[in-house]
Amino acid sequence: MSGRLDKYRKLPVFKKSEEILELAGIISEALKEDDKKEHLAAEIITNAMLIQVKIAGAEGGSLYSLRMQNAVLIKLAVHDMLNAVIVSAMVEINEEDYVDLMREKIEEFRLEFVAWIRGFDKTKDIPDNWAIRFDTSTPEQEKLEELMFDEDKFDFDNFDDDDFFNDDDTEE
Repeated sequence: MSGRLDKYRKLPVFKKSEEILELAGIISEALKEDDKKEHLAAEIITNAMLIQVKIAGAEGGSLYSLRMQNAVLIKLAVHDMLNAVIVSAMVEINEEDYVDLMREKIEEFRLEFVAWIRGFDKTKDIPDNWAIRFDTSTPEQEKLEELMFDEDKFDFDNFDDDDFFNDDDTEE
């Protein structure tokens, strides 16, 4: 792989995700003894891998909203992974108590994660029509929304409701 493409691997947040993946692998192997444990093992390892995939995805582009979308998915994956570790301890199928160890690794990761997302450039973004990133109450957002949908280009005068109804449909 070229140096440019795997640059994300040198990030502190990615290095911490590698530690989480390693611990997730150990926990998963300890759980893979029967069908009940297999589901939890898969949940733990899948989410640990998803964290790394989403870091790479966020680093693959520069749009703020897409980077933050990946960041949100990372946060969800971390929580889902930790929940699976906690459940395994609650139902006493986790032979060793990995909960505290995983919590420590997640806290170390969280600190790097926060530093990482604070470095995202908010000025490199475009409206996404979902109003998640932009505050719709600001004049800037109103201008962006005008650019997204130009009413002058849409012919409201020739809009016919009948175009949306079949012969079998009736209007109320």
